Amino acid sequence: MSERLLIMRHGEAGPGRPDAERTLTPRGEAEGRRLAAWLDGRDDLDGLRLLASPYRRARQTAQLVGEALGVAVETLAIITPDDPPEAVADWLLAQPAGRPLLLVSHMPLVGALTGLLVEGRADRGPGFPTAALAELEAEVWAAGCARLARFIAPAHL
Repeated sequence: MSERLLIMRHGEAGPGRPDAERTLTPRGEAEGRRLAAWLDGRDDLDGLRLLASPYRRARQTAQLVGEALGVAVETLAIITPDDPPEAVADWLLAQPAGRPLLLVSHMPLVGALTGLLVEGRADRGPGFPTAALAELEAEVWAAGCARLARFIAPAHL
């Protein structure tokens, strides 16, 4: 049975320091709501586990998704912008099967993780507009073993 992983970039954030405290702009909130509504319209995400980077803008985006889907947001410390995608892949391998996962994180990690899992190389990942989402399917979360099932951005909705 194929497992499902959704990788989402946070909505647009304003400038600021420190980086971890940057917040969503009104546009970023609207982007997050748009993707959340699209996800809420799906009937194939039962049991979804929603995880966000500890950075504020990712937590805010995940909260919008969580509210729409009626799921709690967990924080995952290893999905900040500069974390290595290999560490996330190792974490994915340790997770129990049978439950879709949604990670809300940042560039460059979202692109690098997608590239690693689909192409086998972190430098081959797509660029993610703000609040874009990649949906992957795989039997095992190892380098080059996933299939990109869908890539969607708020502008597509």
